[in-house]
Amino acid sequence: MDTHASTTAETARRRAELAAGLAAVHGRIAAACTAAGRPREDVTLVVVTKTHPASDVRLLAGLGVRDVGENRDQEAAPKAAATEDLDLVWHYVGQLQTNKAKSVARYADLVHSMDRIRLAHALSAAAAREQRTITALLQVSLDEDATRGGVSPADLAELADTVAELPNLTLGGVMAVAPLGVEPARAFARLREIATRLRAAHPAANMVSAGMSNDLEAAVEAGATHVRIGTAVLGVRPSLR
Repeated sequence: MDTHASTTAETARRRAELAAGLAAVHGRIAAACTAAGRPREDVTLVVVTKTHPASDVRLLAGLGVRDVGENRDQEAAPKAAATEDLDLVWHYVGQLQTNKAKSVARYADLVHSMDRIRLAHALSAAAAREQRTITALLQVSLDEDATRGGVSPADLAELADTVAELPNLTLGGVMAVAPLGVEPARAFARLREIATRLRAAHPAANMVSAGMSNDLEAAVEAGATHVRIGTAVLGVRPSLR
C-alpha cells in the first residue's frame, strides 16, 4: 500500500473510532436527560481533545462537533490556530495561570476555570486588547483543595460580582470537578445549590459545567448544562498508551 493510501485508510479508521465514541456519548447524555426529565438540548457536549492532534479536531468537526475543549494553553493555542478555518467554539477548561491570559484570550470563547480576581482582571484586559468578549465560568472548589484550583464557595459572590462588572467578560455560571473520594452525585448536588445561589444574584449566569467521561450521568441529573468529555469520545490519550 502506498503512503497516500495508507494515510487515507488511517484517517477513515480514526473517523470511524471517533464516530462510534460520539454516538455512545450522545446516547449516554440522551438517556441521562430522559432519566432526569430534561430536554436533550439542555446539555452541550464539549469534546476535550487534550493530547490528541488537530487532525482529530478536524474529523470531529466533520462529525458535527462544534464545542471543543482544551486544558493547556501551550497545546490549545497552536491547535486553535491550525483549525481556525472551522466553525468551532473553544472552551478553555484547565487551570489558567495569569500570565497565560493574553494567549488564551486570542482563541477561547469560554473559560471554565475563572477562580480568582487577579485572573479576572488579566483576562478582561487581554480580551479587550483582542476586541473579544469571553464568557467566564467560575470554577468552584468543592473540597477546598488548592492544588486543584477553584474558588471557595465563601468567596464566590465577590468573584462573581467582579467578573460581572469587568469589560469584555460575561459571567456564564459555574464549573466544578467532583473531588476524589466523593460520590459524584453528592458533589454535583452541592454544585447545584451553589449555582442556584449565583443565579439569584446574577440571573443570566445559568451555565453549569460539570461531568466527565466517568460521571456525566450524575452531572446531568444535578443540572449540568455542559459536560466535558475526552476519553469516552477520543479513546485513551496517546501519552497514556
